[in-house]
Amino acid sequence: MKQLFPFLLAALFLVSGSRTAPAQQFQLLKKTTIGGDGGWDFMTIDAERRHLFIAHSTQVEVYDLEKDSVIHHILNTEGVHGIAVASAEGHGFISCGKSNTVLMFDLNTFDTLRRIPVGTKPDAIIYDPYSKHIFVMNADSHDISVLDATNGSVESTIKLSGAPEFAVSDEQGKVFVNLEDKSAIVRIDSKKNTVTATWPVAPGKAPTGIAMHIYSHTLFIACANEKVVLMDSRTGKVMTSVEIGKGVDAIVYDTAAGHGQQFPGFAISSNGDGTATVIGAPSDDWYQAEEFETITTARGARTLALDPKTENLYFVTAELAQAPIATTQDPHPRPPIMPGTFMVLKYGRVRK
Repeated sequence: MKQLFPFLLAALFLVSGSRTAPAQQFQLLKKTTIGGDGGWDFMTIDAERRHLFIAHSTQVEVYDLEKDSVIHHILNTEGVHGIAVASAEGHGFISCGKSNTVLMFDLNTFDTLRRIPVGTKPDAIIYDPYSKHIFVMNADSHDISVLDATNGSVESTIKLSGAPEFAVSDEQGKVFVNLEDKSAIVRIDSKKNTVTATWPVAPGKAPTGIAMHIYSHTLFIACANEKVVLMDSRTGKVMTSVEIGKGVDAIVYDTAAGHGQQFPGFAISSNGDGTATVIGAPSDDWYQAEEFETITTARGARTLALDPKTENLYFVTAELAQAPIATTQDPHPRPPIMPGTFMVLKYGRVRK
C-alpha cells in the first residue's frame, strides 16, 4: 500500500480502539546546497544544541538547524562514517575509517580533544546513555571498541562473528547490532560489554540501518533486499516485514508522532532510489505494520536524521551523473558525484 488517505487512516485507528494518528503528508521545506566534493555517510543530531553533524568526505559538516546553514567544518576525519553525540558529557565522537581512529571533540567549541585508536575500519558509532559508553562498529576487524564517553578511554573490545554495520540502544542496558554479512542481529549487554544473543533477520538480508520503539520492544531492521524487518527485542522473534525502496542505508523511529511512549509512532527508512518509506501500524500491534506513505526525496538520499524537537527529517545527497557500466571487478558501480552539488534536504509533516 503506497499511501492511506487521511480519512481511511483515521478510521483504522478509531476501529482499533487506539488514539487517532495524524495523517502523514511530508513535503520538502528547504533545500540547502552546501557544496564540496566527495561522498557522504551517517548524520547525527545534537537536539540540545540544535546542530546536525554530517559525515562528508574527509570532514564533518556542522549544520545549524535553526539557521539552515553550515557553521563549522570539523577537519582531519579521513574516511569519516559516523558521529556519536554524548550530550550530557559535552563530547562528540567521529569514526575515521581510513586512520582506524575515533576523533573526540567538544560539542560546544568543536575543538578536537583527542584521537583514539580503535579497530580496523571503524564505521557506525553510537552513544548508549545507560552505560555512558560509546560503541564503535569496526567493520573489518569484526569487533566493537567500547569507549568511556567522559574521557575517551577504551574500556573494552567486543569480538563478533561478523561485520557490524549499525546499532541502536534500548537505553536500559542493551545494544542491538546489525551483522551485515551474516544477516543477523546481536544483542549486547552494555554494562558487561558481552554478546548475549544472536538472531537471524530472515526474511531480511544484509541488514544496514536499525531503529527501535523502546516501549514496545520493537526493532526496525532495514535490509538490502528491500525490506524492513520488525523484531521483538526480548526474544529475537521476527514479527513481520514491510517492503521498502531500493538502496536503503538508514532508518529512524519517530516516537513523537505517536503522541507518547506507549502509542506507536512511525519508522522511516531512507532509500537510495529517491524514496523514503513511512512504516506504521493501524493499531498498537506491530504485527500489523504496513507502509503508510512513500516520500519522494532525491536519488542518492540513502541516509537521514530525525530532529526530535520539530519532527523534521533531514536527508543529504548530491546531483549524480550516470553510473558507469558494470564490470566483473566492479559489478555495482556508483554514479559519479557532480562537484559542488552536495545538499541538505529538510522535510516536514503537514497535519490535516
